[in-house]
Amino acid sequence: MYVREAMSGDVFTVGPAHTLRVVAQMMSARGIGAAAVIDEQQAGPGIITERDILHSVGRGEVPDEERVSEHLTADVILAAPDWRLEQAAAEMIRGGFRHVIVVDGPAVVGILSMRDIVRSWTAELVTAGAAVA
Repeated sequence: MYVREAMSGDVFTVGPAHTLRVVAQMMSARGIGAAAVIDEQQAGPGIITERDILHSVGRGEVPDEERVSEHLTADVILAAPDWRLEQAAAEMIRGGFRHVIVVDGPAVVGILSMRDIVRSWTAELVTAGAAVA
């Protein structure tokens, strides 16, 4: 199975000047754990995750004052749609993160989460089990 088959193609993007509270509210409303950060001043996308927001709040920082630019991961691993899910999972485990941004050339085309991978593998196992039975 490939990244393109498991990723979410509905990419939620934010800018570096958004506050953490606004991003947390938008992510919560959408039921997602990460957003791509698009900054015209940067060569590629960054990512802000629920974990980044949690760490900031845990340090006692004020979410209404903290900006995405201060908490995002800028040096992200970018996946390609034609990667196998095993490759994406291995990169996520190696890097200790739960989301990767999927790009096709310069375009952001998706976000893949560990949940997406597990969901795809589980569906694949169920389908294979039904075929065997």
